[in-house]
Amino acid sequence: MNYYEHTLIARQDTSPSQIKQLKEKYTKIIEGNEGSILKYENWGLMQLSYLIKKNKKGNYLHFKIEGKGSTIEELEKNEKIDKNLLRYLTVKVKKLDLETDYFRKNEDSTKK
Repeated sequence: MNYYEHTLIARQDTSPSQIKQLKEKYTKIIEGNEGSILKYENWGLMQLSYLIKKNKKGNYLHFKIEGKGSTIEELEKNEKIDKNLLRYLTVKVKKLDLETDYFRKNEDSTKK
């Protein structure tokens, strides 16, 4: 089994319930194709560097996945036809960092 980091960018007008549905939909696809999600992070609404399909912002969802290449192929095949998504990216990694939350607000740094 291989390790992957997979990031989705959903449209800026996606509601929290639709984001939850997206998470559940892609979780089922991954688990249905012999994969497993080791960690899920919702990075929230962030500014895009440039306009993508007339959107200035996007909702970022990040999955840390263990699975086969066929799992990722099936996942990306479904994402290509999803109108709620602007972009997606999958990166194969040798080792996953499951401890660090890179987009979590650090309370210690705001008190200084």
